[in-house]
Formats: sequence, C-alpha cells, structure tokens
Amino acid sequence: MTAPPNDLVDDLRRRGLVAAGAQFQTLYGGRTNQVWKVLGEDGGKVLKLYRSGLRNPLFRNDAASEADCLRALEHTGFAPRLRANGQHPSGQWVFYDHAPGSPWRTGPDQAAGLLRRLHRLDISVAAPKGCNGSADLALHGQGILDKCTSAMRLRLEELRPRAHIEALASTCLIHGDPVAGNILVAASGLTLIDWQCPAIGDPCEDLAMFLSPAMQHLYRGSALTSEEEDQFLAAYGCARIVDRYRSLRPWYAWRMAAYCLWRIENGAPDYAAGMELELAAL
Repeated sequence: MTAPPNDLVDDLRRRGLVAAGAQFQTLYGGRTNQVWKVLGEDGGKVLKLYRSGLRNPLFRNDAASEADCLRALEHTGFAPRLRANGQHPSGQWVFYDHAPGSPWRTGPDQAAGLLRRLHRLDISVAAPKGCNGSADLALHGQGILDKCTSAMRLRLEELRPRAHIEALASTCLIHGDPVAGNILVAASGLTLIDWQCPAIGDPCEDLAMFLSPAMQHLYRGSALTSEEEDQFLAAYGCARIVDRYRSLRPWYAWRMAAYCLWRIENGAPDYAAGMELELAAL
C-alpha cells in the first residue's frame, strides 16, 4: 500500500490531526507494519498502521502498548510524542511526532547510555512480563523451535545451553526491540522508536537485542566487532547487569538462532546469514 486508506485519512482530518491535502511519504525502515511520514512545516508526523497477520514468536506487535509507552515516556525526551491512536477496519493505528535523525550506525557508547537511561526509569506502564532467567529463555526458544519443521531444528535443539541463570528479583521497563534501525541519531540526541513490543523484564534482554550479531547484520549490514561490544558494555555502566548478560549470552544467541530459522522457514531468506552469526556466537 503506497498511501494510507482514504477513510483513515478522512478520520485524521476530522480529528484535526492532518490538514486537507496532506501529503504522505512511505517509510520503509520497519519490517512489520505500514508506516508513513505526514509531510509538514513542523517537522512532520508519523502514521503507523498495524498489520494483524502472522504472529511473530519473538517480537509482539501491540499498538496499545506502543501508545501507552509513548504517553508514559513523553517527558524523557528519547521517545516520540504521541498525538493520537485508534482503530481502523484494517488494523489499529498510532499517530506521533516524527523523530529527526538517521538509524544508528556507530558510537556504541551512545546507544548504551540510551538504554541505561531507560532501564533506570521508575515508571508504570501496562506492559506484559518479559523473559527473566534461563528457564524463561529455554521455554521461549523451544516454543519458537516448535514452530519450525526443517532438519536444522534438531541441530538447534542439540545446541541448547545448559547453564542455569536465576531470574532477577527486580525488573524494569524494557524496549524489547532496540535494534540499530529503532535508534535514531540526531544532533539533538538519540530517540528510541517502534515501541510495539515492550515488557517489564530483565534489562539484559535489551542489551542482547542490540548486540545480537543477526540483528546488527540485518539492520546495519555487519555485526559489531568485539571492541565495539566491549565499548557498549563498558558504557552501559552497571557491572552487575553486564556480568549477568555475559552469563546469559549463550541463551540469547540460541534463541535468536531459533528465531532466524523460523523467519527463514516463513519466507525471509535474508535471515540465513544472521542464523550463522548466532550459531558462531554459540
């Protein structure tokens, strides 16, 4: 779809959210939903129309959660400002300020500082419980593999880590998908976008998602070097969480390899290189 549905545009116009004759530019950064920038003199707005088709076993796609997070995080300065949200026959939608900047490419310390700011927040958001500890990751990863049918599934089941890591007693709001494409870098600072799969969980989940070789390859074109990973973890500034992440890293790599296999089997061959990178991390 190259333009939003006409009746949705009419609804936005009636609400006073867009002007008559507003121009919509398709944004192609995301891999799930339909997103348009509404061109305007004030920096523009973004309209996201959620797809409700294939259920993703790793990344939820929850419009209500995104709206809740954007409302709660408005004062932080690192999330776009929500303007409205609603329901259309083809799916839910959110409408928010367009964030300036380009997707993250370099500067691991900046990304680490952004996630540390998020994880330090004392904030209440109605987000679901995230994975916390190796038992949760084992169940989650196996649930993804159970949706796969190729011979590689058996190999991944054999590679499942064995180390037991306890759940954290204290959890926090996590973004759930802080990949390079969801961190925008501008002169004014960094912005976290695409809040459709937040959770109350282990901050290591966000660290693992950002550092994931598969996700870095898909969104940036190459995995981080060991020096860049070390720079990121040092800049995060919490030795307790960094040590925990290092202990859990095999579990995260295993689950991501399972997810890449599921994506490959569901028509996304570009995840094959990512799976190999995660297997190498194992």
